[in-house]
Amino acid sequence: MSRVSNTLIGFLNLLTLLVSIPIIGGGLWMAKSTATCESFLQRPLMIVGFVILLVSLAGFIGACFHVVWALWMYLAVMLFLIAALLAVTVFGFVVVGPGGGVDVPGRVYKEYHLQSYSPWLRKRIENPNYWMTVKSCILGSKTCSKIVMWTPADYWTRNLSPIQSGCCKPPSACDYQAPMMTQDSDCYKWNNDPNLLCYDCDSCKAGVLEDVRRDWHRLSILNIIMVLLLILIYFVGCCAYQNAKRADSYNSYEARMYKARPKWNFY
Repeated sequence: MSRVSNTLIGFLNLLTLLVSIPIIGGGLWMAKSTATCESFLQRPLMIVGFVILLVSLAGFIGACFHVVWALWMYLAVMLFLIAALLAVTVFGFVVVGPGGGVDVPGRVYKEYHLQSYSPWLRKRIENPNYWMTVKSCILGSKTCSKIVMWTPADYWTRNLSPIQSGCCKPPSACDYQAPMMTQDSDCYKWNNDPNLLCYDCDSCKAGVLEDVRRDWHRLSILNIIMVLLLILIYFVGCCAYQNAKRADSYNSYEARMYKARPKWNFY
């Protein structure tokens, strides 16, 4: 049983150690990519990756070399990591639950409204400093240049991403023949200048939040998988810890018995 549990936890921790590498790499790529406009996930993704890397390394060393203190530290941090991932997952589902697009009659794409999202996300995206960073990122990604050559017929038949729907065109309900005071405030924020467009519109902020919402849902699914895997490794780690502790006690007992054993010298 000792060899089985130690070998199993060593293998599982080697697996999670390897999994942590693309997680950290993905966080670094998101942080440096000019096409990534939502920074909500960069820091949590990298923290989770580094913690999994360190915990897996401690568990791997403890299981393979029967280091009791390393296994004890591994189990303590693993328990904290499981609780943290559960908290992040629940928080993610609560925060990103509201939202989603609204169908536009006769169009394939959807439009997004800022008031549809949770107050926490709205407060974050409405921060002027944060929004300037996001807006610069959208401009650098040239997201809107991809649809600049579309004809009016294309808008009826082709789909748009949430950011393209909110930032690259005025809301479909805008009627520029009618008085502006009777329309959505985004209608008069629209500008044909490629550097302005609808980047200051609430619909643009809503499009960014929809992208964040979708990414958070994907991250939550990954978190659930990781929590289940970590719980499995934790229980196996408890067995390995008990085995290592028992082996350490047995070795200490053998050492004491050897010292206490009488030695006979006939010469």
